[in-house]
Amino acid sequence: MKPIILITNDDGITAPGIRSLIEAVHDLGEVIVVAPDSPQSGMGHAITIGKPLRLDEVDVFNDLGIKAWQSSGTPVDCVKLAHDVILHRKPNICLSGVNHGSNAAINVIYSGTMSAAMEAAVEGIPSAGFSLLDFNFDADFSVAKEVVREVTQKMLAERMPEHFLLNVNIPKVTKEDFKGTKICRQADAHWSENFIKRKDPRGRDYFWMTGKFVNRDRGMDTDVEALDNGYASIVPVRIDFTDEKLKSWLEKKF
Repeated sequence: MKPIILITNDDGITAPGIRSLIEAVHDLGEVIVVAPDSPQSGMGHAITIGKPLRLDEVDVFNDLGIKAWQSSGTPVDCVKLAHDVILHRKPNICLSGVNHGSNAAINVIYSGTMSAAMEAAVEGIPSAGFSLLDFNFDADFSVAKEVVREVTQKMLAERMPEHFLLNVNIPKVTKEDFKGTKICRQADAHWSENFIKRKDPRGRDYFWMTGKFVNRDRGMDTDVEALDNGYASIVPVRIDFTDEKLKSWLEKKF
């Protein structure tokens, strides 16, 4: 019996990244796609409350023989709908992406791509989110497809631990310059925001967020370090946010 592979993303069902992901794994199992009908980048773990959700079957991937649905909701909504409405059971694994742009370091918190994968992990579905460090619509996904297939095959071959979740980022490099995959930890790096104040045509103030990426982590085992050196980073992510070290400190001090 073929394993069921649930695929979703946050860039929308027509994004090149999700097609590349499907092309990489469509022969490894029965692929079901449930993805947003429009871009949902930066949505994090948002869910839709207080308004109806639309869910429509579409023929976007008929050329690959893949059934697909688009939803008006968030990436997390898509996983919930897939689990509760379309499949009525757990798929074997869930793959999210391939995202256009990095989800390394602190980006994992904001990422709709990773939140979709995390929602699946919460449901006990082994999951992985994939991101390519290239924002271009016509990005070259050839290296990303190799990484996706390698990781997926390993996930299907092994019995994954409960709440298994991976954050996989792929550098923007040629096949010749690609060094392979590396298991990493999340770097202590974040975005330092700056808000530019402007006026709209009616004279009202508005703010435009800009900023720069600040890496305070000089460790050689981080995702940022791996990506900078031509490796795809694989970071195991936990859904339990409890800080055990701080918990021990609080028990003594409070």
